[in-house]
Amino acid sequence: MQGIAFGRWGSSGLVWVNLGQQLKGAWVMKYGEFLAAKAISARRSEQKVATAYFHGFLYDFQSRLVSWAIERGRAAIFADCGLGKTAMQLSWADIVSKSFGRPVLILAPLSVVSQTIEEASRFGIEATRDGQPGMITVTNYQRMDRLNASDYCGVVCDESSILKSYSGATRTAIIDFMRHVDYRLLCSATPSPNDFEELGNSVEALGIMRRVEMLATFFVHDGGDTGKWRLRGHGQRPFWEFVAGWARAIRRPSDVGFSDDRFVLPEMRVVSHVLNSKPLPGMLFASEAKTLDEQRAERRATIEDRCSKVAEIANADSSPFVAWCSLNDESRLLTSMIDGAIEVSGSMSDEEKEDAFDRFRKGAAKAIVTKPSMAAFGMNWQHCHRMSFFPSHSHEQFYQAVRRCWRFGQKMPVEVHIVTTESESAVIDNLKRKEKQSIELFDRIVENMGAAIRDAAVYCPLKKVEAPSWL
Repeated sequence: MQGIAFGRWGSSGLVWVNLGQQLKGAWVMKYGEFLAAKAISARRSEQKVATAYFHGFLYDFQSRLVSWAIERGRAAIFADCGLGKTAMQLSWADIVSKSFGRPVLILAPLSVVSQTIEEASRFGIEATRDGQPGMITVTNYQRMDRLNASDYCGVVCDESSILKSYSGATRTAIIDFMRHVDYRLLCSATPSPNDFEELGNSVEALGIMRRVEMLATFFVHDGGDTGKWRLRGHGQRPFWEFVAGWARAIRRPSDVGFSDDRFVLPEMRVVSHVLNSKPLPGMLFASEAKTLDEQRAERRATIEDRCSKVAEIANADSSPFVAWCSLNDESRLLTSMIDGAIEVSGSMSDEEKEDAFDRFRKGAAKAIVTKPSMAAFGMNWQHCHRMSFFPSHSHEQFYQAVRRCWRFGQKMPVEVHIVTTESESAVIDNLKRKEKQSIELFDRIVENMGAAIRDAAVYCPLKKVEAPSWL
């Protein structure tokens, strides 16, 4: 029997009584407990890890974040580039594996696997590739299907923004894999705070609730467009309190109450090179490329001019250089024009790509030519402070590409040369708009989460209220 719940004023305040349960024996719940039971919150770990395993190599704010993530059991750390996500996830993995005596898996982009293993060795943590014995296994997302989730007590998703392709097979495979693992950690520098579907994917990967449930709980469709969501008017604070229960977002240590003294970025100089456009086939004069087809045609028509300009910039200095491109023809031409350049392309094997990334990172190659889709996530290239970029409409790709070099730990001013043509002004304007929007939105997520963390305190009544006589 389900029974009926009713309120009754008792000596300790308003209580809820379930009549159906009273048939089996009295069952009384305080009103505060009733509300707490209804609240949506992230799951806390029921098991405790051994504090003796905490590491001394972490900065104070990093140690705080790792402690919080382990206490939660399933959590996300959205920390900007250079704030030490690799150190934090390695520490988290080491503590969890030692506490429970079982392996932990770190999933990372292909280009980051060997770098993560090297950093683990530097921190005194043993990490190995999949197929090799060890308590911390590091592998790329493409090899996840070769592993058995039940072999691990914890899993880390490095660069977890990969979950944003919420309808993709990769997203589904990751969530299904993580469903069988108890301890979970997501790490990313660029969560999209305006992309609520992406936050929903993170929620689902952590096992807190399904993405569709999160959207239905806190959001409504924006007008007649069923593909867009906006927060309910009364859902702002509850939503950010909910997010603060499983995620922390920081751009600098002061966002979580620590000093920024050791984390000051050097100057970044963005230099625009706008080349003359040529009339497209069938046109007498060059005009603004407005549609995607026109923009693609403009890029193909100006490949040689744009690549020649990048080569001129790269060859003017003997210091390391990164040339970001988007077309295969651009990649091949740039590699032939830039002195000492190596190319990383999609046709290469995984082993060849990793070898090329390692050669550039260790200084064995002066320049590297590649696409943001292959190398813009997770790489630490603080030894390089010069790069070029052919702009696209993706602000995330631009941001991630720049932050390979312009990150905490960089000692030199960073030069970013944006090479474009007159007809691509619409692309540049859109990129600037998205950059401004991204800064505002990330500031908002940090602000709202900070407020939620501060305000999610225990209810503190300020007025004494007398119960009506009829109660």
